[in-house]
Amino acid sequence: MTADDSFGRLDDDDYPAYTMGRAAEMLGTTQGFLRALGEARLITPLRSAGGHRRYSRYQLRIAARARELVDQGTPIEAACRIVILEDQLEEAQRINAEYRRVAEASGPSVSASASTSTSASTSA
Repeated sequence: MTADDSFGRLDDDDYPAYTMGRAAEMLGTTQGFLRALGEARLITPLRSAGGHRRYSRYQLRIAARARELVDQGTPIEAACRIVILEDQLEEAQRINAEYRRVAEASGPSVSASASTSTSASTSA
C-alpha cells in the first residue's frame, strides 16, 4: 500500500493508523496498558508487516473508556467487561432503532394485523 492509497483511509474508524507508541501518547497511558487490554481481549490491534501493533480510532475510543474506568479504581478485567457490555448494548440499541424505523416506514405492524385476524376468527 502506498502513501496515496492509505491517505483516503484516514477517515475510516477501523483503519489501523496509529502505532502503539502514538496510541499510548494520545491516551496518556503506557504501552503496557495497551498490551494489557490486548491480553484481556478488549482490543486486538492489527500487526504491521514488521509485527508492530497498529490501532484504529475505534480501538482508541474503546481503550480510552477502559482507561476512564481503571482511573476510577475499577480492576482492568472488570473495566474490559464493562466496556464490552456497553459496546454490545450500543449496537443492540442501534439495531433496535433501525428495526423501528423500518417498521414505521412500512405502515401497520404485522402483529396488529395478526391479532385482528385472530379476533375475527374467534367471533365467527
